[in-house]
Amino acid sequence: MDVTESLEVASAPAAVFAWVDALDRYPRWLDIVVRAESADAAPGDPGPAWRVDLRGRLGPLSRAKRLRMVRTVHDAPRRAVFERREVDGRSHSPWVLDATVDPAPSGARLTMRLHYGGSLWGPVLERMLRDEVERSRPRLAAAVGGA
Repeated sequence: MDVTESLEVASAPAAVFAWVDALDRYPRWLDIVVRAESADAAPGDPGPAWRVDLRGRLGPLSRAKRLRMVRTVHDAPRRAVFERREVDGRSHSPWVLDATVDPAPSGARLTMRLHYGGSLWGPVLERMLRDEVERSRPRLAAAVGGA
């Protein structure tokens, strides 16, 4: 599954980037991210790591997932990429979140790309995610504006 969404806000790109370059700020504006806390570094991690709890609901269906995510790209104030990197020795489906901030006529354009390589959540995840993106737009715009 690959989902790409964009949002333009009347704020400087650096102000927008400050809300997407570290996962611990996501629960403040993205309800599907219930918790994001610092995780211990592991050998080979190119950047900081977080334990992220995801939870989504679509009608009577509810899904929850805990991921260890590592920031693999940090090109401030333009781009941050987070990738799933578990340390339990097992094989896991990939999750990649790519956040890019570009200047826009109104201030800044944020483009978020999510890749999920598994099949467990399938179309339910995509629907939950698209619904949550729509609900999160005004919260992120308000957070950036009040930063």
